[in-house]
Amino acid sequence: MKSAAYRLPAMDIEFLLGDTTRGIRFQLEYQKAEESLRTWGVETTVVVFGSARVKPGAADGWYDGARAFGRICSEKGGAKHRAKPLYNVIATGGGPGIMEAANRGAHDAGAPSIGYNITLPMEQEPNAYSTPDLTFRFHYFAMRKMHFAMRAAALVVFPGGFGTMDELFELLTLRQTGKMTKPLPVILYDSKFWKRTINFQSFVDAGLVSARDLDLFTFADTPEQAWEELLTAGLPIPKDL
Repeated sequence: MKSAAYRLPAMDIEFLLGDTTRGIRFQLEYQKAEESLRTWGVETTVVVFGSARVKPGAADGWYDGARAFGRICSEKGGAKHRAKPLYNVIATGGGPGIMEAANRGAHDAGAPSIGYNITLPMEQEPNAYSTPDLTFRFHYFAMRKMHFAMRAAALVVFPGGFGTMDELFELLTLRQTGKMTKPLPVILYDSKFWKRTINFQSFVDAGLVSARDLDLFTFADTPEQAWEELLTAGLPIPKDL
């Protein structure tokens, strides 16, 4: 009876964390977050990406811009809808920097927001502003990305490093290849940074993407402009706000 073989599978941690049960763990990471999102009635999200290293009050204004955008989107987008479902709920990676700022803006507005945290070698802690019941932790980057994409009605990308670029190009690829057929406005915040950092036109000039692929995103330089760009692109807003 003390043998590992005799343990109930659901109570056997060594078995559950083994190589052959990876698919089960992957499914559980999908299901746990999905059940909470459905309970809260989250219909759509506005995903905000950006660097975890950005500090409040910095001269670049990125933190303050993300905070202001989170507030505007939460007040005007439907995250405070008086009846379920909730629309355009701010969703971030749950960490500090830009992610904290966007969740904080939603918190300022008295609206819920989502934090999709990821387990990292140097443990990431969730920021203080995402809604506790909507603050998740993932082991698998792929499942985290799937949850980002599933409810996304728009994407606002602030300056960031390799992780931000990975997430941006992942979603652009889904749109470019038709794997994500729903409209997905993508706003790159701080046009000077993005145009200095990435020469998007060079992809077209080299024949690596089509000219129309550059229409998959646009730029904004203020929180208000980012919101207006989303409305222009057709971001769905509940009629009974």
